Amino acid sequence: MRWSVLPSPLGELTVARTGAGLAGIWFADHRGGVSETLTTRDDTAFDDVAAQLAEYFAGSRRTFDLPLDPRGDVFARSVWDALREIPHGSTATYGDIARRLGGIGHAQAVGVANGRNPLSVVVPCHRVVGRDGALVGYAGGLWRKRFLLSLEEPAAAEGGRLF
Repeated sequence: MRWSVLPSPLGELTVARTGAGLAGIWFADHRGGVSETLTTRDDTAFDDVAAQLAEYFAGSRRTFDLPLDPRGDVFARSVWDALREIPHGSTATYGDIARRLGGIGHAQAVGVANGRNPLSVVVPCHRVVGRDGALVGYAGGLWRKRFLLSLEEPAAAEGGRLF
């Protein structure tokens, strides 16, 4: 798997891709660590990722248009697909995601899959909050989750910020 390191307002991001697509984006102190399958550093192979992340952090990109190739089981990939359906500037609860996937009883499993999301920022696991709207669990740290949600917050809502 080819990899590189990109700058961001949240610190350096290690990015990785296979021939099929982007496989990972990890923060320097990412809980769970960086994939052990990284093989070749290639600082020339991520211009598209760098450009889209820069646009996102500048506030001019709301969705990502990158081929993705995350590694996970069928359930985890279904959770990550559901995360991509949460609109920019919105949040969902673990229960909301579980209901979309077939049952509220799966909320804990959704939380586990959410925590194993290998594509931070691009697959927006930061948009998942606790049942009461509280900021809970983020492999990059809650301060990064707060930053990302604030970045995405609609301008009209800024006066009544929750985070």
